[in-house]
Amino acid sequence: MMHRKPRQAGHGHRAIGVARFAYASPMAPDAPSTGAAGLSTARRSSLSVLRALWPFMAPYRARVAVAAIALLVAAAATLVVPLAFRQMIDVGFAARAVASERANVNLWFLALFGVAVVLALGTALRFYSVSWLGERVTSDLRRAVYRQVLRQDARFFETLKTGEVLSRLNTDTTLIQTLVGTSISLGLRNALLFAGALVMLIVTSPQLASIIVGLLLLVVLPILVFGRRVRRLSRVSQDALADSSALAGETLNAIQIVQAYAREPLEGQRFGASTESAFASAIRRVRARSLLTALAIVLVFGAIVFVLWLGAHAVLEGRLTAGLLTQFILYAALVAGATGAIAEVLGDVQRAAGATERLLELLEAEPAIRAPERAERLAPSGRGSHVAFESVTFSYPSRPGEHALDRVTLEVAPGETVALVGPSGAGKTTLFQLLLRFHDPSSGAIRVDGIDLRRLDPADLRGAIGLVSQDSVVFSADAMENIRYGRLDASDAEVIEAARAAHAHEFIEKLPEGYRTFLGERGVRLSGGQRQRIAIARALLKNPPLLLLDEATSALDAESERAVQDALERAMRGRTTLVIAHRLATVAGADRIVVLERGRVVDVGTHAELVERGGLYARLAAIQFDPRMETS
Repeated sequence: MMHRKPRQAGHGHRAIGVARFAYASPMAPDAPSTGAAGLSTARRSSLSVLRALWPFMAPYRARVAVAAIALLVAAAATLVVPLAFRQMIDVGFAARAVASERANVNLWFLALFGVAVVLALGTALRFYSVSWLGERVTSDLRRAVYRQVLRQDARFFETLKTGEVLSRLNTDTTLIQTLVGTSISLGLRNALLFAGALVMLIVTSPQLASIIVGLLLLVVLPILVFGRRVRRLSRVSQDALADSSALAGETLNAIQIVQAYAREPLEGQRFGASTESAFASAIRRVRARSLLTALAIVLVFGAIVFVLWLGAHAVLEGRLTAGLLTQFILYAALVAGATGAIAEVLGDVQRAAGATERLLELLEAEPAIRAPERAERLAPSGRGSHVAFESVTFSYPSRPGEHALDRVTLEVAPGETVALVGPSGAGKTTLFQLLLRFHDPSSGAIRVDGIDLRRLDPADLRGAIGLVSQDSVVFSADAMENIRYGRLDASDAEVIEAARAAHAHEFIEKLPEGYRTFLGERGVRLSGGQRQRIAIARALLKNPPLLLLDEATSALDAESERAVQDALERAMRGRTTLVIAHRLATVAGADRIVVLERGRVVDVGTHAELVERGGLYARLAAIQFDPRMETS
């Protein structure tokens, strides 16, 4: 299994697609984000958002049950403590108590110690169980979100900042880990203590308890209202942090360009400004949460102090015993402490709700490019694939008013080598992207072996295609695993054979550990030509019936280009090959050359035919083969 570091490349807008694959534009923090299905995640309540976490906890019901039992035991033990104190005061410390009653005080102290032991064991078991749940659920959630992101099509990644996804995978899931592994448990524990202590307050003194209940009802309302603001600020804070992470990832991926233009001060200033913005957002959230906690504590304790003042007068008047008042005070303290803790937990819940909301946007995103319910399958072919473009028109989602391809019709026979040439922006790479079904045509159809691509499973289609792109990708792994990426079940001998065919074996053997040499992130330890030959070896190992070469030799020197060109010519035998090249010398021997301009096919023929006819290809050839000639 290959272990790779995530790539951080920031492109596009900050706001990404929400429910059911809707691609939103940047919007105000408080504005609801609405998906194509009409789902507005920003308007969900915190509980409804957090309820979406249950499918990740459901497989571990047994662990949840153990944590719940431990929670109940610990809460019950806590609620017993005030009863023991009452007995010690009224029986053990009362001057009027008889000697036999005083002797029983030892038993009450032993009982109190026993309660402490039960409380300790219950608390420890609860802590372990919920911490395990937090770690497990977070791991499962990260894996689910990452898998869902990998399923998305090209349109999703046009509007996505990779750094934002990484922020959601790391920062947001950490907040959920805190919620599941700590906050939910503390919240339930304090809710039980609050309810139990409140019941015992009523049992101890119904009159004083009724006053407390009435005051608490007045206290809870402003706390709930203020909590909504905390949640909104939490979401804004997380978005600001994601923006900062995305900017850092984008800059670090282009570090050589940054340094080449001596723009380190500028990028440092940009990141500093982004960090300050994230800090300001975080401080607004912290300030609101601090005020929420202070408001809860002041209001709750103020209510309880007032009631205790009434209770003290009741003792002085003989209507309550000292033990009963002590019991009442302890239960009141439990109610106050539980209320303060619940207010603190509500802050965590609001933050986790905002984090969950952001993760749900990724989990609920659905790609527009997907397998049909009854997908057809490509038959194995030993002579290459038949490819047909039938009046294909296409515009990129980011440029809907501009045709990247305009009514392109092209047929490639099995085993034929067809070169695509033309100026930049003519639509050459777009043809490859449509053939790989990264996008679907706006109109027209593309067929492989007579089957419309929309009737194929994209995975099955792409399994029949080998791609060598201009931007050769090398992963953070060793050379062996980088080449084996083309076919995961390939043996070491097959990997080495593919490397020989791509003329990569010689330089790989000279690496410090040969094929087991770690190549660095994005292949930084290799030259551009070496990375290109690794990518070619990967495609050769896959051995597909259809081969796409997008400037496959662009990064090679003249000697390496000749060697790799020989390898590619051998690899092209018996398979259909489409080649994009700006250097016409590399495609002069193609069976046919297709000339594209402004998204249209303007000419087709062999090198000799196209030169003889004149036109765009002849002008391009004249420039490359005889630089002294000028175009008209």
